[in-house]
Amino acid sequence: MLGPPARAGPIERSTFGAVTAQAIMTAKPLSDARILLIVGGGVAAYKSLELIRRLRERGAIVRVVMTEAARQFIAPLSAAALSGHAVRSDLFSLIEEAEMGHIELSREADLVVVAPATADLLAKMAHGLANDLASATLLATDKRVLVAPAMNVRMWLHPATRRNVAVLGGDGVLFVGPDEGEMACGEFGPGRMAEPPAIVAAIERALGEPTAIPLPPGLGARPEGALAGLRVVVTSGPTYEPIDPVRFLGNRSSGLQGRAIAQAARAAGARVTLISGPVALADPAGVEVVHVETARQMHAAALAALPADVFVAAAAVADWRVGAVGAQKLKRGAAGAPVLSLVENPDILADIATRRAGRPALVVGFAAETERVVENARDKLERKGCDLIVANSVAESEGTFGGLDNQVAIVSATGVEPWPRMSKQEVARGLIEVIARMMKGRT
Repeated sequence: MLGPPARAGPIERSTFGAVTAQAIMTAKPLSDARILLIVGGGVAAYKSLELIRRLRERGAIVRVVMTEAARQFIAPLSAAALSGHAVRSDLFSLIEEAEMGHIELSREADLVVVAPATADLLAKMAHGLANDLASATLLATDKRVLVAPAMNVRMWLHPATRRNVAVLGGDGVLFVGPDEGEMACGEFGPGRMAEPPAIVAAIERALGEPTAIPLPPGLGARPEGALAGLRVVVTSGPTYEPIDPVRFLGNRSSGLQGRAIAQAARAAGARVTLISGPVALADPAGVEVVHVETARQMHAAALAALPADVFVAAAAVADWRVGAVGAQKLKRGAAGAPVLSLVENPDILADIATRRAGRPALVVGFAAETERVVENARDKLERKGCDLIVANSVAESEGTFGGLDNQVAIVSATGVEPWPRMSKQEVARGLIEVIARMMKGRT
């Protein structure tokens, strides 16, 4: 029997994306590792749940991608509960793929693990197919890949599978298993997925060597951006102000616009800190993210993030909080509805913009209005003491909160520049261009 390829050591190859001896990521323990687990559609998919549990016990961060076939064998909710992260499976998700989520997934991991690796997945990997999220992520990754094959014995021994295995081994893909034993179909032989402890051990061995795959010399280097060398702080998302242990005051902000601004600033070469309220979005790659919940926490995090060259207050911060938060859940009773006494929250934008010492060179605020959008933005610009206001309508008919598009006007002391409706990513890139021009004039 032709067994799985031997574990590949450092390899010098000239082809795009192949492993090289100069792999740039240093080895790291499993307790500090980020593992991207791709679950294929086979009976052995149930073992992936045990694998997630064992990896989490060792301290690893685990993100999960499931193929459509895998969802027929195990529930995504089970994998999400064990990993602590939402399970991804849709290549064409409007929100997750608006920022090329399959690229981000593949780049933030230290190692990509495919378990079970079905004959179909191995064939897609060997031939560079990318027609679903799992295969697209495998083709886009810049990290080494460890696969745990699982299939019927005749599928494993089929010449097509043997060719695919040989190709993948030559490309530097690592293998663990398959084991010999009785199959779910009743046949006996090689093809059983390795047991989770063996896969964990293989992951630890893989992490003992560099796992990043650099591009060939001269490719992939980011040209120096318009904000190179500058530090940018962005606030994003809503804040939640507790009423009691169950309820809170909040708003409908999704955090998409602030996240897009942080990514655009990073793409322009800035060192970026994103201070995010509670949102259902993955952290953007290459950006320092500080998670907060309340306005006071965001205020403290914003001050702690200084000094900075640029401060962009894109968060929808609650103006008020409940003065006395209930220690227990408030109950309906004969006395009627409780009376909530509200207290003003700190004004983050004004506090940053009016600092005497350590004020960022450029302070940008957002005005989310439901009426008199430009007039209110002009008033906010003067009251807050900032340099620029991005005015937008959040009236229900606009669909701005939670939507993918935005229509804004850039308000400054010199006038108003209305922009057409566009995606939030386009708004972010346009705003960063404006910021870069203004910063160039101040240095």
